Amino acid sequence: MKRILVVEDEPDIRELLENYLTHEGYEVRSAEDGVAALSLFSKESFDLVILDIMIPKIDGYGVCEVIKKQSDVPVIFLSALGDEKSLLKGYDSMADDYVTKPFSMPVFLRKVHAVLRRGDATSAANSGAVLSYGPILVNTDTMEVMAGKTKVDLTTREFDLLVLFLKNPGRVFTREMLLDMLWDYNSFVDERIVDSHIKNLRHKLGEAGSLIETVRGRGYKVAKEIS
Repeated sequence: MKRILVVEDEPDIRELLENYLTHEGYEVRSAEDGVAALSLFSKESFDLVILDIMIPKIDGYGVCEVIKKQSDVPVIFLSALGDEKSLLKGYDSMADDYVTKPFSMPVFLRKVHAVLRRGDATSAANSGAVLSYGPILVNTDTMEVMAGKTKVDLTTREFDLLVLFLKNPGRVFTREMLLDMLWDYNSFVDERIVDSHIKNLRHKLGEAGSLIETVRGRGYKVAKEIS
């Protein structure tokens, strides 16, 4: 049974999420502030975190940052903050999705299913395959990534993006294609989440990150041949 941590300080919304997710067959734990959330996360194992931003003690951005430093557990932000600045900050925090209040519960549940399904697919992915591209070396079995002599720690989504690019050198992937292939619910997620994950991936790869090229007006690729 998949375990979900719900972090929400509004009792009515927290109870609503608990009831719907439990009905869907998930085991749900909840917290009403950032400190309690991180305490639970450190003591128990979760497959997904649903995280409000405007919560007491430590806000959602801070909680997400700690979670992403410790694990690859996916995070879905759930917030009344729907302005562009908040959305971009959420994506830059490496959240896997951002849902604004008020929201459609059927659509939200579909997103939850898709995020968890993607995690299962990653866990069952290729065994023992090693990909090499310039200074980048990837072991798809152990999910270890090297950029030159430096070990690079990637989130699951960043890892999936990198593997996709390296398996298809020269191929241009549009944002829509990447959403459809890796997020699996492209009609319900903002395309800007792709840009944020690419930005984070490039940053973590250091100089090797420049090998991921932006194709203006189209999308992203790695060159078919390295000069």
